[in-house]
Amino acid sequence: MTDSEPTSAATRSAPVSVLLPTVRWTDACDEVADQLRGPEAFGGADNAGAGEGAGDDAGSGDDGDGADPAADELLVICDSPDDPVAERRGDLPERVRLRVAGEPEGCSGKANAIAAGMEAAANDRVAWTDDDFHHPPDWLAALDADYEPRGPTTEVPVFVGLDPLARFFEPAYAIGGTLAVSVGGIAWGGAVIFERDDLRDGEAAFRRDLRRTVSDDGTLTEHLDVTAADRTRDVRAGGSFRGSLERFVRFLTITRYHAPLATAFNVLLGVSMAALCLLAPVAGVALVTALAGAVYARFGIDRATFLLAAPGALLAPPLMAYALARRTFVWGGRRYRWRSLFDVSVEPV
Repeated sequence: MTDSEPTSAATRSAPVSVLLPTVRWTDACDEVADQLRGPEAFGGADNAGAGEGAGDDAGSGDDGDGADPAADELLVICDSPDDPVAERRGDLPERVRLRVAGEPEGCSGKANAIAAGMEAAANDRVAWTDDDFHHPPDWLAALDADYEPRGPTTEVPVFVGLDPLARFFEPAYAIGGTLAVSVGGIAWGGAVIFERDDLRDGEAAFRRDLRRTVSDDGTLTEHLDVTAADRTRDVRAGGSFRGSLERFVRFLTITRYHAPLATAFNVLLGVSMAALCLLAPVAGVALVTALAGAVYARFGIDRATFLLAAPGALLAPPLMAYALARRTFVWGGRRYRWRSLFDVSVEPV
């Protein structure tokens, strides 16, 4: 499967600050850095909207403040000066800056990094992205062009499993993740663009919420009205049984706190589908497989894992019960105890 591409060249309209949290310099950093536009792309106009703390960077490509007037920029955000990516300080591409967010307290490392990036960003228009998928050469231009007719816009993730358990979860993630982002007004933090003024309760309230919770994109969805451009991005998921199980627990916990009614519906649906597969196996297996196959076809997912939808439905109730019973999960080398939406403890693994 390949990422869906726009059909025509996109025209850039406003400078964008791209936030990319990572502890290592990856291909995604180079891919996004190559797409940044300098002042000449915007007529050399003065930057109309500098964000707070724009000069508080830990390094830049030109050893200056890292942000040209009215230019795109990439902020690579890490947790600590000891992270491997920090070794690139002083050797960064043009218009790329390094931001050290610090250790999270009462929130996830990802949410803390995004909050720090929002503070440091020089432009009013902001895009978020991740380091675990391929960014084609016109990724930023297309996302930026989407903003003009749509306003805040998100692309759509397709989770591609790297281990047997992650592949087993693919049909559930296609229905509960890919389809949900596409139709549900949900922001995916891997590829979303918006402007500061789009945040309903203001940026200060948004950053405050980020620094007391776990999910960055769940929190953004609470503060932003967003629509989806149905370009899919293949996101690498898993790599080990333990990692895939922890991801499943984290995803279900995110929906539990940000969308409790949807979570209740998903539990009832999961139990109903499992019962149907047990009590009327021919009809149940056919229905569940056809549903997953239709979602795969809708988003051009060329993978045979939709055939795992029926066994996935049978195991969904015990897996969801396990995830809901868990009181902690591990993410990015930290253990999180997430008691309620704004009650988070960070513990050693």
